[in-house]
Amino acid sequence: MEDYDKNSYYNAKKRVKEVKIFYKSLISYIIINIFLFVINLIFSPGFWWFLFVVAIWGIFIVLQFLRIFVFKNKIFGEDWEDKKIKEYMDNDKKQ
Repeated sequence: MEDYDKNSYYNAKKRVKEVKIFYKSLISYIIINIFLFVINLIFSPGFWWFLFVVAIWGIFIVLQFLRIFVFKNKIFGEDWEDKKIKEYMDNDKKQ
């Protein structure tokens, strides 16, 4: 770990934490929706209300996946923040 600077270590640790949170969310999503499916099947098999939960919660899981694995915080992430801060600082210098 001595070969890496503190900033790299901090970023890697933050990224691992985000991935870990995503996997915990995904596991919760699967387990709870299986449980809701069983409850739905037992108590009201004529109306599949659990699909509403699956769909709405699923949208948030997909968005979390996209943010973590596809865009990797490029949209409103630290890079964006750094660019905006620099832009505002440059604008202040010009005024």
